Amino acid sequence: MVASPKDHGLNPMPVLDHLNVRLARPEDAATIVSFSAAMALETEGRRLDLDRLYDGTIALLESPDRGFFVVAELEQADDRQLLGQLMITYEWSDWRNGAFWWIQSVYVDPAWRRRGVFRRMHETVMATAKTSPNVCGVRLYVEVSNGAAQVVYRKVGLTPSSYAIFETDFVLARTRI
Repeated sequence: MVASPKDHGLNPMPVLDHLNVRLARPEDAATIVSFSAAMALETEGRRLDLDRLYDGTIALLESPDRGFFVVAELEQADDRQLLGQLMITYEWSDWRNGAFWWIQSVYVDPAWRRRGVFRRMHETVMATAKTSPNVCGVRLYVEVSNGAAQVVYRKVGLTPSSYAIFETDFVLARTRI
């Protein structure tokens, strides 16, 4: 079992030297689904349909034209543990003749938060995006009331956009008061 950063009073930074940020694989689907379900409940109070979520996760993992998942994996001895995830989807910009990468479904296991896991995933995404000739930028949306996430996103250099997002959601629509 991989030790959590609170175990035995160990400093977590040397442990994160063993953190590998990589593209997710189909065998990661169950953990990604559990992370996504936990994120939806924690940030928006939504209980997602797990079958639909699993199917949606597999659909993305099997269709790179839709996007991809990035995971943070800690390897110690012969044990591997996923500590976090994020998903990238694409938005074409005719103004820029390139695609924005949208960061979505960000989740870090609560025991590993404030330890640099998201920062490492974000740095990997940014480095890859900057060297991809068809990528014109990186965007992220966050629930308006999720102040903790907004602080983290500012710390890694993301800034609020001048755009507001409007939607019609056919699956998870909420009644607004």
